[in-house]
Amino acid sequence: MGVDLLTLIKSLGYLGVWGIVFAESGILLAFFLPGDSLLFTAGFIASQGFLNLTILATGCFIAAVTGNMLGYEVGRRIGIKVFETRASRFIKKKHLDLTKSFFMRHGRMAVVMARFLPIIRTFTPFLAGVVGMPYRIFFIYTVVGALLWAVGLTVFGFFLGKLIPPDQIDQYLLPIIIAIVVVSFLPSIYHIAREKRLAKDQETHD
Repeated sequence: MGVDLLTLIKSLGYLGVWGIVFAESGILLAFFLPGDSLLFTAGFIASQGFLNLTILATGCFIAAVTGNMLGYEVGRRIGIKVFETRASRFIKKKHLDLTKSFFMRHGRMAVVMARFLPIIRTFTPFLAGVVGMPYRIFFIYTVVGALLWAVGLTVFGFFLGKLIPPDQIDQYLLPIIIAIVVVSFLPSIYHIAREKRLAKDQETHD
């Protein structure tokens, strides 16, 4: 995984990283893309001199914000109708239901918190548009979330890369990426399990 991600980033460069961040931030069909590990690895590569951290982080921030705004506009203009199109074969309604539950529970902060939850971060902007969250409010929380996620993970990868000796990169990078992937999915798994438990309890009470 680590070698493939390294190769991908080095091959595609800035535009490739920014494109993936943009897509995962707002295009529903791109919910499977590796946002967390991509940002960390890109920052790690920047620490080795292959990319400029300032250019990389700035572009990731812009891509994250604009991607979210696209998802919001799609939700606002098209809404649930998107699930009546052919795209519904690839976009699972359960993902929308999971995001809706998360969104309703956490309100505006869901826009920020969702950044660190795979799948949910892709569907949250869409749902914010569907429910009509005020544009200004959504934009503010989107900017905050993009700073913490896109810039934060990239900078984290950069500084961690500076701490690892060049001759030990292969030894440490893959385990770190695997750990990031696992940790990033734990909250989503928790929310899925919690929703199932709540639904089961509701059925019992009924």
